[in-house]
Amino acid sequence: MPDPLATPGEASGCYDLLVVGGGINGAGVARDAAGRGLRTLLCEQHDLAAHTSSGSTKLIHGGLRYLEFYDFKLVRKSLREREIVLTSAPHICWPLRFVLPHDQHLRPAWMIRAGLFLYDHLARRRVLPGSQGVRLRKHPAGQPLDARYKWGFVYSDCWVDDARLVILTAKDAAEHGATVLPRTRCSKLVRNSDRWRATLTRTDGGTLEVDARSVVNATGPWVDRFLDEATPLPARHHPRQVKGSHIVVPRLFTHEFAYIFQGADGRIVFAIPYEGDYTLIGTTEMDYEGDLANPTIAEREVEYLVAMANRYFSSDLSRQDVAWTFAALRPLLADPKDRATSVTRDYVLDVDTQGAPLVSIYGGKLTTYRKLAEDVMDRLAPQLGCAAAHWTAGAPLPGGDMPDADFAGFLASLETRYPWLPPALRRRYARLYGTRVERLLQGATALAGLGEEVLPGLHSREIDYLRDEEWAVDAEDILYRRTKLGLHVPRDGAARLDAWLAAHPVRP
Repeated sequence: MPDPLATPGEASGCYDLLVVGGGINGAGVARDAAGRGLRTLLCEQHDLAAHTSSGSTKLIHGGLRYLEFYDFKLVRKSLREREIVLTSAPHICWPLRFVLPHDQHLRPAWMIRAGLFLYDHLARRRVLPGSQGVRLRKHPAGQPLDARYKWGFVYSDCWVDDARLVILTAKDAAEHGATVLPRTRCSKLVRNSDRWRATLTRTDGGTLEVDARSVVNATGPWVDRFLDEATPLPARHHPRQVKGSHIVVPRLFTHEFAYIFQGADGRIVFAIPYEGDYTLIGTTEMDYEGDLANPTIAEREVEYLVAMANRYFSSDLSRQDVAWTFAALRPLLADPKDRATSVTRDYVLDVDTQGAPLVSIYGGKLTTYRKLAEDVMDRLAPQLGCAAAHWTAGAPLPGGDMPDADFAGFLASLETRYPWLPPALRRRYARLYGTRVERLLQGATALAGLGEEVLPGLHSREIDYLRDEEWAVDAEDILYRRTKLGLHVPRDGAARLDAWLAAHPVRP
């Protein structure tokens, strides 16, 4: 992918919109703006999806537990967006049936039934089946549970590869004309009467100054710090940083259902099939005051999640079973006295139009990123003289343009067209790249055509694609955000890949 900072003039002149922050909200805004014909620049101080947007529970969901706090508006909006995301990216998002074992000592059954009824009917379902009660002793999902759980409930939500959702959204923005600059920090903004002058600083020390008629602050956990440090506008709100942590353990069950567990403290924890060989367990919710760029799981969080799993599963999970952990921050607007679990996950837009406009985004859910972006651009477009209508609701993301959003049919067609691909590799490519697998495999007629196998299952052809098409630079980008191969390669895999990347630099 061309580097605009390496070629003077490609990222110069005046943009209609500068988006600061390359998480899901920033990528979504850049995509929406570029598709409306606005000249758009997106910059991110680290890699795309490097922080909150790759540290989620990997769900596109309505937020069943938000009903307890009477946040019906957010649930309805989330449920509507759930199927939009599902159909726009069927390769990275798919339906998942969740099992809620009933614990008679916690939420009463009538409350759960009422909540699920609302969940089924607050927004129209086109694809996902509704909820039902189940006898766990006769249901496949009951087998790995402790014998005291006799019955429960089943409902639908969706799983998503969160980091790839960001990458593909940013890629769609670029294909609609946006300039996307990872590893480029907006270090200063100066406001003039009708535009902003932005100083962009890259991690290698290169700098660039650009003008923009408007700015969107989508910096997530840094939203207030960015205003205080880089702009003449002190932050009017200071979000509460809430850390959510997850553990990944060897697979605890073989079926394709997921679980939602109730804790005695009122929290809920998910246990989700993950990467074939693993189970993902999370999340926690803790106030956080450390380094925004490097939140890590605390030992007490590990203990909490292990204990929650052991409360429900018949297996005896231990700390030594934890194969991987990750943590991320959610910047939420809330009273510090409120419990972290009760704080709304909906977004708030702070719009400053005293001169060239600036919109700062507070909060938000992965599920509602598209609607958030649409709302931002509906605010900005009239001020920029843009009359283009909404467009993203019916538009697939790169690789998602499958007939009827039918992933199974698409995968079957790949077997016919590429019989030489090993089944596991074929499925992995289909899941990651969707219809873009044609670009990845172009010209290859045998496994040898994919180049050197740098790590098990990772060939040089794929590495080159990720560097050329998806802004990947180092092993972490490739193994943990663009793919999840980091869980499957040898312990020294990242070091070996970084060494290979250094020995095979990208051609100018």
